[in-house]
Amino acid sequence: MRSYWKKSANKEERQLQANNRDFNLQFEYANNSIKTSKYNFFTFLPLNLFEQFQRIANAYFLFLLILQLIPQISSLAWFTTVVPLVLVLAVSGVKDAIDDFNRHKSDKHVNNRPVQVLINGMLKDEKWMNVQVGDIIKLENNNFVTADLLLLSSSEPHSLTYIETAELDGETNLKVKQALTVTAELGEDLQKLTEFNGEVKCEAPNNKLDKFTGTLTLRGEKYALDNEKMLLRGCTIRNTEWCFGLVIYAGPDTKLMQNSGKTTFKRTSIDRLMNVLVLV
Repeated sequence: MRSYWKKSANKEERQLQANNRDFNLQFEYANNSIKTSKYNFFTFLPLNLFEQFQRIANAYFLFLLILQLIPQISSLAWFTTVVPLVLVLAVSGVKDAIDDFNRHKSDKHVNNRPVQVLINGMLKDEKWMNVQVGDIIKLENNNFVTADLLLLSSSEPHSLTYIETAELDGETNLKVKQALTVTAELGEDLQKLTEFNGEVKCEAPNNKLDKFTGTLTLRGEKYALDNEKMLLRGCTIRNTEWCFGLVIYAGPDTKLMQNSGKTTFKRTSIDRLMNVLVLV
């Protein structure tokens, strides 16, 4: 019952503590691994066939084939339909398999990118997929932002951080983010960062790139958080030697992934051409 209540509460509000994996694990937040591929070795054939027969043309020819198997209804041989239908399904299946293989490669590459995570007072190299909500990570100039982070401190005056958001909104001009004064004091002092035990309460994961609301509680004081304090996954650090951030949303919960949605089944020019050939 307690676990169910926590999962229900997570849909409306997120609560986490910095540098406290044990506390954060109880909420079962997603880790930073992503998956954009649709199939695996065992599910490819049934899922792909199911998707292909959702196309009206393919479903029509399957129905036609069934009718041709009944001698009282049709005098045409069944192979006059099954051969072109199998050809269409095979060509589309090969194309979908290649596309999904490339998505698997891309996922593996992204999930295995290195990032510096603060663990037990030391910065350790970790893979992106092993980063968890509540971790503090260090990013350097030209690094991709690993997850959706609350900016804590940076090398720039007033803890400013410059980011490029081209992958999120297509804009190439740099944007500026600024940390709270209370966290900017942490600087790059690993001892202070390790002892940082701020607690964040914020909205549940959503796809609104320009909106974030939450509060940071530190030493009994509450500080308002907004989008100007956030570094979103998909951004790139620019003109900033280093910065530290607290992971708020990871993996599929990040704004970037929330906006990507599910991989859709696309009808390409090849598919249209093959269906025309079948009709002919």
